[in-house]
Amino acid sequence: MSLDHRLPEELEELRRTVEAFAHDVVAPKIGEYYEQHAFPYEIVQEMGRMGLFGLPFPEEYGGMGGDYLALGIALEELARVDSSVAITLEAGVSLGAMPLYRFGTEEQKREWLPKLCSGEMLGAFGLTEPDGGSDAGATRTTAVRDGGDWVINGSKCFITNSGTDITGLVTVTAVTGRKADGSPEISSIIVPSGTPGFTVAAPYSKVGWNASDTRELSFSDVRVPAGNLLGEEGRGYAQFLRILDEGRIAIAALATGLAQGCVDESVTYAKERHAFGKPIGANQAIQFKLADMEMRAHTARLAWRDAASRLVHGEPFKKEAALAKLYSSEIAVDNAREATQIHGGYGFMNEYPVARMWRDAKILEIGEGTSEVQRMLIARELGF
Repeated sequence: MSLDHRLPEELEELRRTVEAFAHDVVAPKIGEYYEQHAFPYEIVQEMGRMGLFGLPFPEEYGGMGGDYLALGIALEELARVDSSVAITLEAGVSLGAMPLYRFGTEEQKREWLPKLCSGEMLGAFGLTEPDGGSDAGATRTTAVRDGGDWVINGSKCFITNSGTDITGLVTVTAVTGRKADGSPEISSIIVPSGTPGFTVAAPYSKVGWNASDTRELSFSDVRVPAGNLLGEEGRGYAQFLRILDEGRIAIAALATGLAQGCVDESVTYAKERHAFGKPIGANQAIQFKLADMEMRAHTARLAWRDAASRLVHGEPFKKEAALAKLYSSEIAVDNAREATQIHGGYGFMNEYPVARMWRDAKILEIGEGTSEVQRMLIARELGF
């Protein structure tokens, strides 16, 4: 008996719909946004109207009633064309809205999720700090109770979707106390945009993802109500580890899309580009590159879908998520390099999508857990 990896009809219909949107709407416009380092509000609004930001959330909160597999399919199809748009969706859902859905009170869910699911508002996840990096437990931002408020001081860096015109909140991790052994107790707190003392820096000048929003945040005596605590006090560290485990599946799907997009563009180019009187795709050297690229993308797809399926069915998925994120991000870099090589000098020109893909690929080995962290997690799951 063989395994059937075909998508159910409703997911295949979603895939076709997002594929058409990516090619008909995103592809013609995104190059200009990318070159201008501009956030694509028009495209994001259309994604909201399509329900993409609400894919994995219940209908009672304004969602589409889907799951992480549906989200991954949408991310892969978007990233086949552009990663800035895909990471805006990924961060908006898995980092912006998902913490509220997983750990929020009913009141918090009903206040924030409908606008986040519709794409009318974006949320962000303030975890990484300038001196933290992969050591997510080394949080220095603090939150102290003062009457009925939390008073927050500190800074965060590399925060996606944190400074757009439609950003509504940032969920911030902060030290709220000390355990008996002196180690920090970390909690998660919702900070609405525009709160006094909450400052959003100018966008970073980045190598890639130039049409996405990434900024540094600072908090100077920022006061929010005690009711803005997300989940249990002192459980923030465990909460964001769960969010990162899930987010790695989403990043793996995005990376798979970039890898497949490199194949798509390179196959087309190899058939159209002639050298020495024949298409360059007639050369076995090019054919073998394309075969290896397709093999990598296909395997990455199996990996992220396996991890997503385990999550959806309530099975352990931490190791499989790390495997998928590690493999897909590294082969995305490999495919982007090979696609640029196949395109030759044109691959170094920004008018060709593979140049954008090459610039966008490297961050996938870093964001939401570096490749080194993924190897640590996998080894830990193996008993080391």
